[in-house]
Amino acid sequence: MTTKVLLDTDIGSDIDDAVCLAYLLAHPDCDLLGITTVTGEGTRRAMLASALCRVANRDVPIYIGAETPLLIDQRQPNAPQADALGNWPHERDFPRGLAVEFMRRTIRGNPGEIVLLTIGPLTNVALLFATDPDIPDLLKGLVTMGGSFWSGVNGAMEWNIILDPHAAAMVYRARPPYHRSIGLDVTTQVTMAADEVRQHFQTGLLRPVLDFAEVWFTERERITFHDPLAAAVIFDEGICDFETGRVTIELDDRSALGKTHWSPGDADGHHEVATSVNIGRFFSHYFAITGK
Repeated sequence: MTTKVLLDTDIGSDIDDAVCLAYLLAHPDCDLLGITTVTGEGTRRAMLASALCRVANRDVPIYIGAETPLLIDQRQPNAPQADALGNWPHERDFPRGLAVEFMRRTIRGNPGEIVLLTIGPLTNVALLFATDPDIPDLLKGLVTMGGSFWSGVNGAMEWNIILDPHAAAMVYRARPPYHRSIGLDVTTQVTMAADEVRQHFQTGLLRPVLDFAEVWFTERERITFHDPLAAAVIFDEGICDFETGRVTIELDDRSALGKTHWSPGDADGHHEVATSVNIGRFFSHYFAITGK
């Protein structure tokens, strides 16, 4: 039985968004209804998504979403991996200014059936929930790659949240049927060195991802599978363990703007936070789906 998914992504910055999209396009049980981009250079981000959809021979709607945060300055203006698009055919024109309406219309047309997967800053989703407050109730669920919840990550603040903390606060106040967060506490355990990536990413949808990754590898020596892990738990819940509690976003202390505060077991808790990951199970699952 397929699961309907909407993907909101800042593909083109960290390579893991492309690694995630390849997985969703390859998964036989994923009915990917649409892709919306978020943060700067939305057209270049959409072109990257389009290139992967072309390789997958999939006609997935792609919309350019918000390119700036709600209240703070933009910290992610560019999509550098789009420099590697030369070898991969892709669309160049995409609807602009319609991403939130597309999400709203699609969710209302499939009530209780869609998992909204967010793997970038939460600007689009905050605007969606503000535009139509009934939308959270109409989701099947919300899965977010975001946050840092346990002391073991040295108190790190997570990039997707701090890029638009006010949007994140709006989203975490909503109450969809479930809201699962996969944070740095578990995602940072799932990594692969560049040489191993080059070995594994040689076929199918992973071949263009490798081209995009070479841009990433000019400054880094490995991939961390943040976003693919968030996607994988939609289809294999045994990959991560979760605990229920309450998540809030720091907005008052400017030195910690966007920090995620986690209260496990809170009586009013309606968030599920990943607490552990089975690394071997994730990689076996990921490469079984993507074909390597």
